[in-house]
Amino acid sequence: MNNQNNIRSVLNNHKIIPVVTFTNKEDIQPIVESLLDQQIKCIEVTLRNSISRDAVEVIKNIYGDKIAVGVGTVLNKSDVLFSQENNVDFMVSPGATKNLINEFENSKIPYLPGVSTVNNVMELLEMDCNTLKFFPALLSGGVNMLKQFNNLFKDVKFCPTGGINEFNYNEFLSLPNVVSVGGSWVIKNK
Repeated sequence: MNNQNNIRSVLNNHKIIPVVTFTNKEDIQPIVESLLDQQIKCIEVTLRNSISRDAVEVIKNIYGDKIAVGVGTVLNKSDVLFSQENNVDFMVSPGATKNLINEFENSKIPYLPGVSTVNNVMELLEMDCNTLKFFPALLSGGVNMLKQFNNLFKDVKFCPTGGINEFNYNEFLSLPNVVSVGGSWVIKNK
C-alpha cells in the first residue's frame, strides 16, 4: 500500500487542521499568528480565490519553519505544480481521479484525496490510497458514516472536514478510523 508520500505522519502530528480561505491579504499574518498563539502549527490554505496563492507564498516565506503549510482544493496538475514550486508540506483535494493521484504521487508531497461515498473509498483503495479526506463530512453522513466505513475498511484512516466545528470535533476524533479533523471554526472563533 502506497503511503501517499507519508501523509499519515503529517496528520498524526496535527490533530486539528485549520482550513482557511483567505479573502483579504491583511488577514494572512494575524491569522497565522493567532494559530501559533494557540499552539496550532498547521494550516490548510484553500485555493479558492486569487488571494489564496499569495497567502501560501507569504506563509511559507515568513512562517515556513514554524507552521506546516498545506494547500487545499487541489484540483489539477497546475495546483500540484504550484504546491511543488512553493515547497508546501501537504496537499488536499475534495475528490480524486487517477490522473490527479499520479500527479500527487510524482510530486513527492504528502497528499490527502477526498471521498464521500463507499464507491469513492473503494476506487482510492484500488489506487493504493488508504488515508483519505472525508468531505463534506456532515452532509455525507458524519460520525455514523465513518462508523460504517470503519466496519467496511479496517485499514483506512480519515480526516473529516466540512461541518466540523467546536461542538463536534471531539466526537469525530474519538473514532478509531479518524486520525485528524479539519475545519474553519478555529479561525472563526478568533
